[in-house]
Amino acid sequence: MLVSEILRIKGNALFTTPPHGTVLDAVNVMAQHDIGSLVVMDHGRMVGMLTFSEVLQALAKRNGQIGDLKVSDIHVSDPLTATTGLDVMELRRGMLERHARYVPVIDGPTLLGVVSFHDVAKAVYEEQSFENRMLRSYIKNSPDDEGQ
Repeated sequence: MLVSEILRIKGNALFTTPPHGTVLDAVNVMAQHDIGSLVVMDHGRMVGMLTFSEVLQALAKRNGQIGDLKVSDIHVSDPLTATTGLDVMELRRGMLERHARYVPVIDGPTLLGVVSFHDVAKAVYEEQSFENRMLRSYIKNSPDDEGQ
C-alpha cells in the first residue's frame, strides 16, 4: 500500500499556520478542528510542523503560560516528510525511528496533505484484515487433499 492510497481514503484537508502566528491562535485552530498538528507555511512554502507535542513542551517550560509566543519559536523546522509513492511500511518505519506522529506528504514543493500515525495504523490494519479474509476464503474453498 502506498501513501497516496491513505490520502485518497482520508482526503487531503490541510490546516496550516504562519510562522509569525501566535501559538495560542494555532492551538485554537487545532482545538476547533480536533487535529493534532498544523503545517507551518510561509509564502506558500512549508517551513515546518507544529504538533501538540511542541505545544505541551512549551507550556511545561513556561509554567502554563504561552502569552505571545510565536509558532516559529517552537515548531519543528525539519519534519519527516513523505511522497505519495512511498510504501506505507517504509513510512511507518520512519515514523517510529523519528518519533513522528504527523507527516506532511509532498510532491516537490507542493504540500498534498498530512498523514498521522493513526492513519498509518488504520491502513495497515485494514490491509491485513483484507489479506486475512482472502486467505480464509482460499482455505475454505480449497480442494480436499484426501484421495490424492
